[in-house]
Amino acid sequence: MINCIIIDDEPLAIEKLSRFVDQLPTLKLAESFTSAVSAIAYLNDHSVDLIFLDIEMKDLTGIQFLESVRPESKVIITTAYEAYALKGYELQVSDYLLKPITFERFVKACEKVSGEISLQNRNPQKKIFVKTEYRLEGIDLDDILYIEGMGDYRRIITRSKKIMTLQSFRELTSLLPNDKFIRVHNSYMVALDKIEKIERNRIYIYDKLIPVSETYSLEFYAKINR
Repeated sequence: MINCIIIDDEPLAIEKLSRFVDQLPTLKLAESFTSAVSAIAYLNDHSVDLIFLDIEMKDLTGIQFLESVRPESKVIITTAYEAYALKGYELQVSDYLLKPITFERFVKACEKVSGEISLQNRNPQKKIFVKTEYRLEGIDLDDILYIEGMGDYRRIITRSKKIMTLQSFRELTSLLPNDKFIRVHNSYMVALDKIEKIERNRIYIYDKLIPVSETYSLEFYAKINR
């Protein structure tokens, strides 16, 4: 299942894309937004596989959104303007749909994204690099137990060491595969395969008790119960 969001300041455009999404069993619409600014706030706390993104929006254009957020999600641009096609592909979008969008063209773009995601899954990511002090430090994904927020810092706890970084949870989320890591609290992200047990909204990982907050509980339990 590909989780997706729609960002478009035209309600009718959102309605049309929502209908298209509903017709494809491989897609699940998580949320829709009429403002890119609102979408950024959502993405700070949630990970999605695919973003349908309009270009001409008032507060923040789609191009500005891509340049500032640099989402890890796949992106399909949906716009009435051809002029942004080159810029969109420079920002590594998966496809570019010109309005009015036909269902046939929509399906073709989604099949392309599905293929890209399948290819990624066949060649799984094994390591990330995080900024710490004056260097980039490589960390094996299999070694990460959980990540803890500590004021301006995030502390990455692995089997053998603890790494401090100023990178935000949003930045770390973009680096980590969303099928293996999930945010469970404003101050915690955990590796799903390191969870030993869950009791009364508390996660046990080795000798650490990590709370599951109400904000993240629905997404967390939905993921572990798939």
